Amino acid sequence: MKITVIGSGYVGLVTGACFGHLGNQVICVDNDLKKIAKLKKGTMPFYEPGLEEMVKLNMKEGRLKFSASIPEAVRESECIFIAVSTPPKENGEADLTAIENVAIQIAKSMNSYRLIIEKSTVPVKTGIWVEHTIKIHKRKNCLFDVASNPEFLREGQAISDFLNPDRIVIGVESKRALNLLKRLYAPIRAPIVVTDIKSAELIKHASNSYLAMKISFINAISRICELTGADISKVAEGLGLDKRIGKQFLQAGIGYGGFCFPKDLDAFIAIANQCGYDFRLLKEVRNINQDQVTFFIKKIEQALWNIKDKTIGILGLSFKPETDDIRFTPALTIIKSLLEEGAKIKAFDPKAMDKFKLLVPDITYCRNPNEVAKGADCLVIVTDWLEFKSLDFVKLKHIMKQSVIIDGRNIYDRQALESLGFRYFGVGR
Repeated sequence: MKITVIGSGYVGLVTGACFGHLGNQVICVDNDLKKIAKLKKGTMPFYEPGLEEMVKLNMKEGRLKFSASIPEAVRESECIFIAVSTPPKENGEADLTAIENVAIQIAKSMNSYRLIIEKSTVPVKTGIWVEHTIKIHKRKNCLFDVASNPEFLREGQAISDFLNPDRIVIGVESKRALNLLKRLYAPIRAPIVVTDIKSAELIKHASNSYLAMKISFINAISRICELTGADISKVAEGLGLDKRIGKQFLQAGIGYGGFCFPKDLDAFIAIANQCGYDFRLLKEVRNINQDQVTFFIKKIEQALWNIKDKTIGILGLSFKPETDDIRFTPALTIIKSLLEEGAKIKAFDPKAMDKFKLLVPDITYCRNPNEVAKGADCLVIVTDWLEFKSLDFVKLKHIMKQSVIIDGRNIYDRQALESLGFRYFGVGR
């Protein structure tokens, strides 16, 4: 099939590459000319495991190409995916300016039937506005359909999630649109949920908000564990083995970050408010998440007594492992707070340092964890990269100024570290 994906960010580029991998002819479009130029050379705008190899292979095989021209791409494709950014406004609502602009350009470029598919995360009823916008800007005799096909891609596992999803959600209003999308997804073995467009739009916000709620719940339980002497890892294990609950997203720590959960939670609260419902439960989910970072900063302060002039080593800057995404990362709040108290910061992340330097240039960036630890008063684990789980703690004990580990992701064995002479501080343990 011939497909256009408008927007070459995290969602759009993965979507385009994976559809190409499935044998389709794909054009990825973006208005960032520098990004398009780099993509044509095989240079990725962000890190995602396996993506660069997939993009280069599909370019070589002629199934994937890049363009800055929406009219050209729309004329060549029957299915048009909209995967542009929907950033949050100050009040938490999603900014849909890019969606509207793209819809107008699609409408003006169509010369025959097109299926326009929402891939971006958008508020419920956005499909109505996309349809209205296209109707008033298209040629008179040009037929089209609008559909919703929300993405459920986890950064760091996006390709696997696309090709092996738990489900495929398709929101449509016509048999023609449904048949096109079923044909497109035919190579992927997964349950297909077919619904109306508004329900499909709601499924995405409801899913992310529920997962955020699960994270905040276990973090709230971790606070009770610390107050009572219980172990959050065992409590989470006992909860997770209940099939009604499941073990995923029950890892206590610093809280969720990234672009999706914070943005989508705020947007869903705003959507509910516009409908006349005060979603107090989700407001508290947000409050708990924000408070968890503040609580973790206090844990660092308590471990070192005074922060001023202390050297603090930070391991991990991205909001999660296997990505260079630093949007809404807890590391930013933690480091800025420690700097305000007069701390000296050394940091390392396998993939995110170049992006982080643009936001926080005045700290010491190191080449590896050992360099971070050398002369440090404490080592703070912010992101649970796999390589951080196998550090040589015997060596670290000799090169650190103070033997203090503050584990924001509970990746270490407390007894093992304490037996080596470390002071260990986890979350909920």
